Amino acid sequence: MRNFYYYLFFVIFVTSCAVNPYKKTEKIYDEKLKSLQETISNKESVTLPMVNNFKITVEPTYSDNLLNIKDSISKMELTILRNGVNTEWIGTVNFNLRKPNFIILHHTAQDSIQQTIKTFTLARTQVSAHYVIGDDGRVVQMLNDYLRAWHAGNGSWGKNTDINSVSIGIELDNNGSEPFSDLQINSLLALLTKLKKDYNIPVQNIIGHSDIAPKRKVDPSVLFPWKTLAEKGFGVWPDEELEPAPADFNVEQGLRIIGYDTKNLSAAISAFKLHFIQSELSTTLDEKTINTIYSIYKKQ
Repeated sequence: MRNFYYYLFFVIFVTSCAVNPYKKTEKIYDEKLKSLQETISNKESVTLPMVNNFKITVEPTYSDNLLNIKDSISKMELTILRNGVNTEWIGTVNFNLRKPNFIILHHTAQDSIQQTIKTFTLARTQVSAHYVIGDDGRVVQMLNDYLRAWHAGNGSWGKNTDINSVSIGIELDNNGSEPFSDLQINSLLALLTKLKKDYNIPVQNIIGHSDIAPKRKVDPSVLFPWKTLAEKGFGVWPDEELEPAPADFNVEQGLRIIGYDTKNLSAAISAFKLHFIQSELSTTLDEKTINTIYSIYKKQ
């Protein structure tokens, strides 16, 4: 009888060792993953605040890529490292999708919203954005906010050198030489209201393509109403009465603290003027430019 109990104890011990001790947390992992997959699959139209009769509509053409992304985020295969060690899989219960922290504004430099949508649905173009806003105020969402669009290219802001991974890209249907329409800006303000609330995006982090890529890019053009956006709480703007900058104010350092890449200082100055002065875009560091840089520097 004693041997029987020893044997029973041994069987229970071996069985308990064979049971996955992480079964409970793996179940939580699977449930959270399923929820996230549903989040990035959601293609429902959303009514924007402040603007009547405009809805965000979602193009279904990215479904194939979405399936690939689903496969990649649920992949749990073991891999063999170069030193011969096998990786193990134990799912954590603490994770979520990326949180966008910037909004980058562009103009399309194309002739119509239809042309831009076509550009973003052709694989060979290798470019995209989360939203496109038409001249008539139409808003088209082309990618879930939690996914990474290819809109920023090479650029940086502060210490962020992979802007696509931390931002939402918004393209405005505009060829770069025409004023932006009231309907378009109203829809943009409505969309920014939603996105800023959804992701708690800092005021200073709503910027233009030209800000993150001085010299290489000039969108959303000198005609873009940055002041209007700042007055509504989206971005910053210089004080009406500019305080004189201190005699020892370092302009290059000030631009870097704001976020600009100053390796090419002239390009950074020009990009700053495109956003915050707009009346002239030379690289000249006159008194007004220095005081304007100082005003924006103080708002960081």
